[in-house]
Order: sequence, then C-alpha cells, then structure tokens
Amino acid sequence: MIDLDPQGNASTGFGLARDQRSPSTYEVLSEPARLPEALRPTMVPGLSLLPATDALAGAEVELVGEDKPTERLRDALSGLAGFDLVFIDCPPSLGLLTLNALVAADEVLIPLQAEFYALEGLTQLLKTVEQVKTRGNPRLKLAGVVLTMVDRRNNLCDQVEADVRAALGAQVFTTVIPRNVRLSEAPSHGMPALLYDLRCPGSAAYIALAREFG
Repeated sequence: MIDLDPQGNASTGFGLARDQRSPSTYEVLSEPARLPEALRPTMVPGLSLLPATDALAGAEVELVGEDKPTERLRDALSGLAGFDLVFIDCPPSLGLLTLNALVAADEVLIPLQAEFYALEGLTQLLKTVEQVKTRGNPRLKLAGVVLTMVDRRNNLCDQVEADVRAALGAQVFTTVIPRNVRLSEAPSHGMPALLYDLRCPGSAAYIALAREFG
C-alpha cells in the first residue's frame, strides 16, 4: 500500500504514528531508489506500507522543476519486487501526485461517494484517465467504480446510483459500501475495518467487493 495523500489517512488507518513515517512517500518521490527502505510492515501479514507525511503537500510544487515530474513514482516502482499487488491511495485532487499514480498504475479503482457533487468530480477524473492513457500510460484502464457511503434511507443515494449505472453500466461494481458506524470508528483505533470488526455490514461489503474485484 502506497499512501500518496498528504493527509496520510491510509497510514493512520494502519496505526502508524506520525513520528514513525520517515522516510516517506515524499522522500521516495525525490529519490526513487529509496523505496525499499521506506516500506513499513503492517499488522496485516504480507502487507507493507509506504507511509505519507504532510511534507508531501509541498511535493507538487517541487516536482514542477524536476525532469519528467509525472514519472517519479513509476521510476520508484520499477525496481520493486516480491509483491503481488500494489495499491496507491491518491489524494482527492487531480494534481501532480495523482498524475504520478496514474502514470505508474495498471488500473484505476474509483470510490464514488453517493452524492451529487461527486458525479461532477467523476466526470473530470475519467477525462484525466483518458488523457493519461493517450500521453503517458497506454496500459492504464478503469478497473471500475465503487459506490461508497451509501445510505438506503436517502433517496438521493438511489438517484446517484441509478445515474452512475446508467452512464457506466458494467464498469460500476455490483457491491456498494454502506454508511456504517464501525467503518468510521476503525481509523481512530489505527486498525483496518476488517480487523476492527469483521462482522459489521461495512466489513462484509468490503469482503464482497474484494471477491468481485479479484
């Protein structure tokens, strides 16, 4: 798991304290060869984490002056071995950090909050994915869109879901992630939801999503 978000939510969700996150993604973008030393073990067997710090927020400004600024993460991953899958947690923006992820990735998995404004952001993201395919990463494809924070008591959620499925069809996962208190609590305990409460509806939904994704 690569935490590419300056907020460091993925790192927090694995219980990694902020004073234990250096070297981090920031250093790896500056010096790609440092990736192996920056990886941290997690409480999940076989899963390693490249953590993020708030220093990453300044990386976009610094990368502008670098040679091939959108290829830094791809360069870092080119020498990585021993892993079956690499997940990159991106910031909620379309800046240089996200572009680094898109250039490095094979597939894009898009979590979409079941709200109106999220639909506008989805349109822009899909356009960016197509641009990256044309200009820098022809192998990139859409793995799918997964609806999150779905509340069946809210008619708007149903409308958003209907609109997304009408527009993207089979590219939208059948599984949806419900609003669930236990999912919200898990990060505050520094644990992935499946370790915090395996039997809650949110964890059951993520297990179903993993099966559908795999």
